Amino acid sequence: MNIQIAVLCDAATDYGGKLNLLGTFDTIIVGGLPAVHPHCAVALRVVFERSDEGKHMLRLCFVDEDGKPIMMPVEIPFEVVIPADAFQLSRNFIVNIQHLQFAREGHYAINITLGDQLLATIPLQVKRATRA
Repeated sequence: MNIQIAVLCDAATDYGGKLNLLGTFDTIIVGGLPAVHPHCAVALRVVFERSDEGKHMLRLCFVDEDGKPIMMPVEIPFEVVIPADAFQLSRNFIVNIQHLQFAREGHYAINITLGDQLLATIPLQVKRATRA
């Protein structure tokens, strides 16, 4: 298994197996705290090999810099079945997040796990806007 893409973005779609991304980012500037980010998406493109066949559970956990969750984890059950005429299978995963709340400035992350294995971490920094 190989994660080709793991990003936080404004929006993402899957069109016939093609992953379309709009506005990837790693920093959010807020006017005040607590703050609410109205909408974002986590987009993943994962390539599976024959050895990955079977049932799996993908889990996304959004945490603050202390490792505490800031929202309920998202769990996505899926099964990998590679066609006989293929040597690998690409799969896109898109998780839309509404009204993401931040209590304070700092470093946040989205930890992506498969079973008990950490596959990737997407960093995010929340900063207060500076006045000119």
